[in-house]
Amino acid sequence: MAFDSFRDFVNRLEAEGELRRISAPVATELEITEVADREMKRPGGGQALLFEHPTVNGKPSPIPLAINTYGSEKRMAMVLGRDSVEDAAAELNKLVKAKPPTSFGETFNLLGTALDLRHAKPTNVKSGPCKEVIHKFEDSEDRRQNPSTLNAQLSTLLNFPIQQCWPKDAGRFLTLPCVVTHDPDTGDRNLGMYRMQVFDDQTTALHWQLQKVAARHGRRYYEKGERMPVSVFLGGDPVYAFCASAPLPDGLDELLLAGWLRKKSVPLIKCETNDLKVPADADIVLEGYVDPTEPLRDEGPFGDHTGYYTLPEPYPAFHLTAITHRKDAIYPSTIVGQPPMEDFHLGGASVRLFLPILKMNFPELVDLALPAEGVFHNLVFVSIKKTYPMQAYKIMHGLWGAGQMMFAKYIIVVDEDVNVHDTSEVLFRLGACTDPQRDALFSRGPADVLDHATTEMAIGSKLGLDATHKLPGESGFHREWPPIITMDEAVKKNVDSILNNQQNK
Repeated sequence: MAFDSFRDFVNRLEAEGELRRISAPVATELEITEVADREMKRPGGGQALLFEHPTVNGKPSPIPLAINTYGSEKRMAMVLGRDSVEDAAAELNKLVKAKPPTSFGETFNLLGTALDLRHAKPTNVKSGPCKEVIHKFEDSEDRRQNPSTLNAQLSTLLNFPIQQCWPKDAGRFLTLPCVVTHDPDTGDRNLGMYRMQVFDDQTTALHWQLQKVAARHGRRYYEKGERMPVSVFLGGDPVYAFCASAPLPDGLDELLLAGWLRKKSVPLIKCETNDLKVPADADIVLEGYVDPTEPLRDEGPFGDHTGYYTLPEPYPAFHLTAITHRKDAIYPSTIVGQPPMEDFHLGGASVRLFLPILKMNFPELVDLALPAEGVFHNLVFVSIKKTYPMQAYKIMHGLWGAGQMMFAKYIIVVDEDVNVHDTSEVLFRLGACTDPQRDALFSRGPADVLDHATTEMAIGSKLGLDATHKLPGESGFHREWPPIITMDEAVKKNVDSILNNQQNK
C-alpha cells in the first residue's frame, strides 16, 4: 500500500504495535542516539521510536523525530507494501522473467504483468502538501556580501531536529536525505542517499562518494562550469528512502521502482527555486545548488556504518535556496555504527528484492547474505548449485563486477545445502571444506571510500574463499570427498513421533 505521508506511516506502525512514543524532552545531541542504539540492538530490531519533543541546543523543536522506522523484518515489509520482503521479491522475479506470449492464456497473464507496471511512471502535479510552508532564501553570495539582508524570521536548517549522532562527529548530520540530481547531458534523474553535514543555517556538505551516480553528475557540471541544481527531500512515503538507498543500475530511475512497489504513481512537483521535481507528498524539501567554482570543504569526522569514524575528506558544499514542508511534518532520521543497526534491515531487503535479477546473470546462485558483522560490503556469503570445477571462482569474479558488489572485501562461497543466513553454519563449512592455500583467491579493485583499512582510498584487495565441495581434479584435488554426517529422514520422523507421544502422556 502507498502511504500519504511519513506521519501516515508512523500511525500505521503504532497501530501494528511497532512504534513507541517518547514524550519526554530528549537532546538531538547524542542522547537520541543512545536511546535509539539500545533499541536497535534489541532482538529483532526493537521498535520504531517517535521523539515527540526533541531538543536542539536545549530548546524544543516543533518537529518530532522518528527513528528506527526501517529496523525490523515486519517494518520493512510494511515499507514495501507486502506481507513480507519475500513476497515483493517473488513479484519482481515474475516481472523480470516475463516472456512474449505464445497463447491466449499467456497473453492474459502478460496483461496482468502490464497492469502491475501501470503505476511505475511518476505523474506531474501542480500542488502538494510539501508546499504548505514555503521559505525562500537570499542567494548565498548576496548573503555573504550583505549579511544584514537575511530575514531572521525565515525557517532555516537550525529549526529542524538534526542530530549530532556520536561524540566525535564534526557536527549535525542529515542521515536519511533523498538527494535528487539530473545528468546535465541526458536529463536522467537520480535519487540517492548521501549524508549531509550541517555547516551553518543555510549550507551543508554533500557526501556523494566518487563511485556514486550523483558524483558522476557533479563531475559533468564541474567540467561544464555550470551551477548544479540539487534538491533534497525527507519523509513522504517511506518507500522513497528505501529506493534511494537501493543499488539500482545507473540510469534507472529509482522513482519507477517506488511507483511499482507502492502500486501508485509517485506525484512529482516542481521545486520553487530550481527545475528539479520532488514527491509532492514529502514532509520536508531542501532546494539549492552546488557551485563548481568554489573549493570543496572538509566533511567529517562522522561515526559511520563501519563502526568507526570516517575521517575528514573534501566534498562539495550544498547551498540552500528554499525550504518547503508540511505543516505537520515529521523529521525522519537514522544512526549508523557498530552492528546490528537499522541499516542492516534496509540493506537486507535490497539483497532479497534484487536477488532474482542476480540469479538471471548467475543461474547457479541459490542465495546470498550480507551478515550484520560485515557492515554490508566487508563480508558476503553465497551459496551455489555447483556442477563443474572452479564454479565458485566464476561467482566471485562475477559478483565483483556487479554494481556495488565491487566493494565486497570477502566473499565466501558454499554449497546449496548451506543456509547463508546462519553465520555459524557458513563458518563451519569454511573451516571444514577449505585448504587455505588452495581455496583462497586474492584480487584487487575498487573499495568503499569509507573503508579505513585500505592502503589507498577507494582501492583495495579482495579475498574469495571456496568452501564448496571439491570435484575430482579441481585445483589439484585428487582425494575422495566425504559425505557430511546427516541422520536418515525416516529415523528422524520416527523419533519425532516417539517424543510427541511422550510429551502427550
